[in-house]
Amino acid sequence: MKTCLIVQPIHSAGLDLLRRNGIEPRLAPTPDMATVAALLPGCDAVITRDAGLKAEAFAAADRLQIVVIHGTGHDSVDKAAAAAKRVLVANTPGVNARSVAELALGLALAVARGIPAADRSTRAGAPGFRESARFTELSGKTALIVGWGAIGRDLGRMLDQAFGMRILVHSPRAPETGGYARVSLAEGLAEADLISLHTPMRDETRNLIGAEALAQVKPGAILVNVARAGLVDEAALDRALAEGRLAGAGLDVYSEAAPQGPLVRHANVIFTPHLGATTEDALRRVAEAAAGHVITALAGGMPETALNPEVRP
Repeated sequence: MKTCLIVQPIHSAGLDLLRRNGIEPRLAPTPDMATVAALLPGCDAVITRDAGLKAEAFAAADRLQIVVIHGTGHDSVDKAAAAAKRVLVANTPGVNARSVAELALGLALAVARGIPAADRSTRAGAPGFRESARFTELSGKTALIVGWGAIGRDLGRMLDQAFGMRILVHSPRAPETGGYARVSLAEGLAEADLISLHTPMRDETRNLIGAEALAQVKPGAILVNVARAGLVDEAALDRALAEGRLAGAGLDVYSEAAPQGPLVRHANVIFTPHLGATTEDALRRVAEAAAGHVITALAGGMPETALNPEVRP
């Protein structure tokens, strides 16, 4: 029987799919690479999440054919080590897009209406919060979507169709923008009431929203980041919030220190623990998609999302 190492927990639907196709899941007790490396001998496939798979783990593999990332980002998998071992690497892009887009929308609404602060005030017996704070609508306003992948497209459609928002798109690599206006980052920042980040982390996008960008934002704009922590310069964001240039920020991704750092002093900053894709619906879909890629590869096929198809002759 073939074996698939599950580095981090996935939905049981994915495990069941593997078993129905004659592949036995082997569950790692912890995702540290020493443990993973010890379990890899004899495994034909790996499904991993943000722990990835490092070179030391690849070195221990003796019959590994494929590594599948449960999600989109694949920086945590050592693709040079995979190539040296002629191991396919695939991901599951877009499968969780709707759930992530819905969280981005939820964060935007939560900032716009001060929902977390209102909840805290009510629980503390201070209902007068509603007279002491300023709130805003999203309807009819302008949204800048930075990154026009599956998540950005889903959010853009939601904001357009449900809220009648004017959609601007900044995504230099996107071949099309669904009929919405393509703008430079500076143009979009100057016009947008809502800025939502959905671009991958690359050298050119690191600290994309830094001091220079934040100086260009429309006063009172809302910033949402459900993509990658490094897209936002958190020190610059702290200064912009302190100066009142933003209405607030909703952050599902951030540096490890952020929830204990200066940003916590701002009541209009909302943190969520990287749960964009953490819905029952998305977890099931992604687990089944990841298992499907394993099944395809171990049957001699090529997963449609293979990142390095050249390793298999």
